[in-house]
Amino acid sequence: MSFDGLVIAALCYVGLLFAVAFGADRAAERGRTRWSEQPLTYTLSLSVYCTAWTFYGAVGYASRSGLEFATIYLGPTIVLAGSWWWLRRLVRVAKMHRVTSIADLVSARFGKSNPLAALMTLISLVAATPYVALQLQSVSLSFSVFGQGDVLPGPLDLWVAGGLAIFAILFGTRNLAADERHHGVVMAIAIEAVVKLVAFVALGVWVVWGLAGGAGDVIARIAARAAAPDAAGWVLRPDRWTTLIAVSAAAVVTLPRMFQVLIVEPADERPLNSAAWAFPAYLFAMSLFVLPIAVVGRDMLPADISPDLYVLHLPLSQGKNGLALLVFLGGLSSATSMVIISAIALATMVSNHWLVPLYLMMRRTDAADAPPSNLRNPLLVSRRIAVLGVIGAGALYQTYGGGQALAAMGTVAFIGVAQLLPAMLGGLVWRGATRLGAYAGIVSGATVWMLLVFLPSLGWLRAPDFGPVDAQAAAIIISLGLNILLFSVVSLVTLPAPQERVQGMSFVHAVAPEAAAATAPTNGGGASRAEALLALARRVWGGDEALRFFRAEADRQGKSGFLPDVTADFLSRMERRLAGAVGTATAHAMLAQVGGQRPTSMAELMAVAGEAQRAKERAKRLKDDAGELARTARRLQEANDRLTALSVQKDAFLGQISHELRTPMTSVRAFSELLKLPDLSAEERSRFASIIHDEATRLTRLLDDLLDLSVLESGRARLSLGPVNLHEVISRAIEASSALGKGADLIIDRDPPSEHLMVLTDADRLLQVLINLIGNARKYCDSARPVLTIRVRRLAETTQIDVMDNGKGIAPEQQDLIFEKFSRLNDPSRAGGAGLGLAISREVMQALGGTITYLPGHDGAAFRLQLPLRPPGLSPQERDLQTES
Repeated sequence: MSFDGLVIAALCYVGLLFAVAFGADRAAERGRTRWSEQPLTYTLSLSVYCTAWTFYGAVGYASRSGLEFATIYLGPTIVLAGSWWWLRRLVRVAKMHRVTSIADLVSARFGKSNPLAALMTLISLVAATPYVALQLQSVSLSFSVFGQGDVLPGPLDLWVAGGLAIFAILFGTRNLAADERHHGVVMAIAIEAVVKLVAFVALGVWVVWGLAGGAGDVIARIAARAAAPDAAGWVLRPDRWTTLIAVSAAAVVTLPRMFQVLIVEPADERPLNSAAWAFPAYLFAMSLFVLPIAVVGRDMLPADISPDLYVLHLPLSQGKNGLALLVFLGGLSSATSMVIISAIALATMVSNHWLVPLYLMMRRTDAADAPPSNLRNPLLVSRRIAVLGVIGAGALYQTYGGGQALAAMGTVAFIGVAQLLPAMLGGLVWRGATRLGAYAGIVSGATVWMLLVFLPSLGWLRAPDFGPVDAQAAAIIISLGLNILLFSVVSLVTLPAPQERVQGMSFVHAVAPEAAAATAPTNGGGASRAEALLALARRVWGGDEALRFFRAEADRQGKSGFLPDVTADFLSRMERRLAGAVGTATAHAMLAQVGGQRPTSMAELMAVAGEAQRAKERAKRLKDDAGELARTARRLQEANDRLTALSVQKDAFLGQISHELRTPMTSVRAFSELLKLPDLSAEERSRFASIIHDEATRLTRLLDDLLDLSVLESGRARLSLGPVNLHEVISRAIEASSALGKGADLIIDRDPPSEHLMVLTDADRLLQVLINLIGNARKYCDSARPVLTIRVRRLAETTQIDVMDNGKGIAPEQQDLIFEKFSRLNDPSRAGGAGLGLAISREVMQALGGTITYLPGHDGAAFRLQLPLRPPGLSPQERDLQTES
C-alpha cells in the first residue's frame, strides 16, 4: 500500500471520529445521552489504557523480555476485578465534591490547597510527557513502515501533533462544562477501542493459523525461544514482576487520562459493576496474541526490524495490505485516544491550578467589588493554551529522548504518576492524614523518581547500579517506600487544619458535611451578596445554568425568585458546583473573594463533627419533615413580608391614584371655566383647549390602564392569536416607544437573524409588553451611554426574548415587588404614568400562556419573556395553522 493512500485512509478515519464526536456532543446538548452513558461505552472508554505501548510496544517488550509484558495488564486487572469496591467509593466521593482531576481530588481532601494541586499538576505533566512522546513516536514509526510520500508537506510529526491538538481543542475545550464530562470524546474513544481490538485480534488469528502451523506450533516456538542462549531477558525476576505490577496497578487510577475516564466521565458508580469484569476481559483479549506475534515475527522477519513494529511488518511482508491497513488504524486509534484524553485531562489541571489562579491573582479585587467581567473566556483560552503546551512538550521529549524502546518510555510515566497514589489512597482511608504529610511524601517520591528514572531516560544522568536488584525495580521500591514513609510519619507528627478535618471526615466516610454546614454562621450581606454570587456564577457557567441553580436553591429554602439566602449550606453546594468547572481549590478561593467566606474555626469544626454524628442517627423521614416545615415557614414569612410591603404600597398607590384623577379633572374644570370668559383672545382659547385635551387624554389613559388590568386579572381578555414574526413586532415596539415622548437616546443592540422566528400569539398584546419594557429602559436607564440589548432564541418548548439595559438595574430588595400593581419604585414625575405597566405586562404574558421574569445578576435591568409553542385555548384550525407555520 502506498504512503499517500495510507495518509488518505487515515484522514478519512479521523474524519469519521470527528463526526462521531460531533454527533454525540450535539445529542448530549439536547439531553440525549443514552448511548454515551451505556456501561458498554464506559468500559470501552477505559481502553484508553491500551495505548501505542500495548499495541506496538507490548510485542517488542515480549520479544525482549518474554512474559514480563503481562505485568502491564495484570495491574489493572487486579484493581478492576479485585478492588472495585473502593473504586465505587472513589467515584462517589469524586462526584460528591465535583472533582475534575486527581490533583483536584487530593487538594480537596487536604483543605482545598491549590499549591498542593499545582505540585501534583507539575508531577503529572512531567510524568505524562514521555507517554505523549511515546504515542507521537509510534505514529511516526508506523507511517515510516509504509515508505515516504508527498501528500503532506513538512515534518510528519508536526502534522500528527497539530491534528491531535485540534481534535482535543474542538471536543475537549469547546465549552465549559459544569462537570467536565465530554460525551463526544468518550464516544470517539469507544469506537477506537473496537477498532484496535478487532485489528489486534485479527492479526493474532492470522499469525497463529495463517503464518504459523496453529497453536501447537506457536507453543513450540515460544518454548524454543525461552531456551535460547540469548533469551536472558525471558527469565522471570520476582523483583521486576512485583514492582511492575504495583506501578501498573497504581497507574490505572493515577494517570490523568485514566482518572478522567474512570472517575470523572461516568455519571455515578454504577457502570463499575460491568467494567469490573468487562475491562479485564478486554485486556485479556488484547494480550492473548502478544507473545505469538513476537516469536513468529522474530522467526520470519529480518533481524534489523524493530520488534515494536512486527505487527505492521508481518502482514506487509506477506502482501496482506488490507490487514496491514487495519492494524495501522488500530495503532493510530491507540495513540490518538491516549493523546487526546491526556491533553484534555492535563489541560484541565494546568488551567484550574496554574493559569486560572494566576489570572485571578492578577485581577484580584476587594471582596465587595464585582468579579472579573467574564471568566468563561479566560478559562477556555487557558485550557486551549494548555492543550497546545501538553502536546508540544510531548513532541519536544520525543526529539530529545525518543530513541528508546516504546515500553521503556511508558514505564517512566507509570513510575512517575505512582508517586501520587499514597496521598490519594491515604486521604480516602485515613482521617489523620495531613497536608504536610502529603507534601512530604509526594516531593520525596517525585525527587527519587526524577533522579533515578526520568533524567536517566533522557541520558542526562547515569542510572546507579544496585547489584543483584534490578535498577528499575530498586528505583520503584525506594521512591514509593520513601513516599509512604514520610507521608505517614509527617502526618503522625503534625495536626490537620480545621478545614482538613472537615474534608477528611467527608472523604473517609463518603458523606457530604452539609447538615453541619447549614448550622454554621455566615457573613451578612443579604440579597446584594446573593446577587454578587449570581453574577459570579453567570460568568463561569453562563446565564441560564446559573439562573437554574439559583432558582433551585431559592426553592429549596422556600423562597420565590432567583436569590436564596446566603447560608453556609448554600455556599457549600455552590462551591462544589463551581468546582466542576474550575477545580475545588480555585472554586474555594473564588467564593472566599466574592462571597466573603472565612476560614473554618475550631468551634465550627466541633459543630460539624457533632452534627455529622447526629446526622447518622437521625431518620430520613424526620429530616424530610423538618425541611418541609422550614420551607413552609419560609414561604409564610415571605408572604407576610410581601403583604406588609404591598399594604404600604397600596396606601401610597391609592393616594397617587386620587392625585392622578383629581389633577386632570381639576385642570379640565378650571380651564373650562376660563373658556366661558367673553374677552378671551383666539390664541388663548386655542391654548386652553389644548391643555384640556392633554389632561383629558391623560385621564383616559389612566382609566384605560385600570380597565385593562381589571379585564386581564378576571381572565376575560379576548386574544387574537395568529402567526407573528418576532422581528417585525420588536421593530414596531422600538419605533413606537421612541415616538411616545421624552427619554434616553438608547442605542439598540439587536441580532436580526435570530429574531426571524414565527410564533403563534397575539401580536398587539405582545407589542404592548415590549413597548412597556423598551419605554422603561428609555426613561430609567441612567448609563452615560445607554444601550438596550434584545436577544431572541428558540428553545425546545418555548421562545425566549431577553430585554436588557446597561443601567444600574433594580435593587435586590425591590425585585420581588416590581410586578405588583401597587408598586412604584421611582419618582412619579419621572415615570409620567400610574406605575401599572409591569403589572399589566405580567397579566398579558400569563394570558398568552407565557411568563415575564426579572433576571438578577446582570449589569442593568434585565427582563425575560417566554412564549409557549402552543398558547392556551387554541382551536383545531389554529393548531393546524401552527403546524404549517
